Amino acid sequence: MALSVRDVDRFEAFRPRLEAIGYRLLGSASEAEDAVQETFLRWQAADTARIEVPEAWLTKVLTRLCLNQLASARARRETYVGEWLPEPLLAGDRMLGPADTAEQRESVSYAVLTLLERLTPNERAVYVLREAFDYPHREIAGILDLSEAASQQIFHRAKKHVAEGKARAEIDEAAARRVVDEFLAAATSGRTEPLVRLLTQDAVAVGDGGGKVPARARAFEGALAVATFLRGLFKPGKAKRAIVGGSPAVHATTANGDPALVAVLDGRVVGVICLAVTPEGITAVRSQVNPDKLDRATRLWAAADHGDPLLSIF
Repeated sequence: MALSVRDVDRFEAFRPRLEAIGYRLLGSASEAEDAVQETFLRWQAADTARIEVPEAWLTKVLTRLCLNQLASARARRETYVGEWLPEPLLAGDRMLGPADTAEQRESVSYAVLTLLERLTPNERAVYVLREAFDYPHREIAGILDLSEAASQQIFHRAKKHVAEGKARAEIDEAAARRVVDEFLAAATSGRTEPLVRLLTQDAVAVGDGGGKVPARARAFEGALAVATFLRGLFKPGKAKRAIVGGSPAVHATTANGDPALVAVLDGRVVGVICLAVTPEGITAVRSQVNPDKLDRATRLWAAADHGDPLLSIF
């Protein structure tokens, strides 16, 4: 069925919100884009004149598609090579979605997206729709074919699970830049002590290479272990240059609202390091180096001027 211009415009006006929902549900920008496109195809095939509330209809279709995707994604991640981390979104990416409240900003942080992986698909959907997009439980119940009471119970359970593993301080752009500067100075000092001082005692370092770029299969745990790893990571070496293809330029930015370092080589983003910051220090260093998860970051990076890099590594 051919859509009218009005119907296409209605969908496109809602597309950014659908993408933001899909990303939070799946942790993958590319999979979120595919789910939104499939939603459009179903909108195209529907009798739109009979759809009373298009936004509710579209949200339900997208959410159901993402729930199906999550089921297969869980099976794939059981055989994933090494640690799995979400696809990072750099500052300015519209897929980050609404950022009016602390809850909305936190819902897209790398730390929370990682924690959401522990939830059941229904728990994740209820949490995202309620916490990040403020859908009332009555609407969530309709989207997921639940009772309103069940939606409320699932939300409280999901929120408790996320809160138990969450430790993050909300900081402004200037503070994020200071954190990055201090971290980079410590990481390139050639000594572990400056890094240990920046890290919490229970800090972790996780890398996602997807089997395509070398990355440790298990996380480093503890300030000293993380500091030792980071000191080695930032130490120049021919082998590292050979793996990456040169000496990447390092820039300071934010990714998913967290302080971050972006490594860029010949216009291509080859790594994003996100820092989870608490009042006690840096509690997690999460590195995304899987090239399959950096295409969107590369496109966004190329569309803006980021000034001179802080340094070149390797």
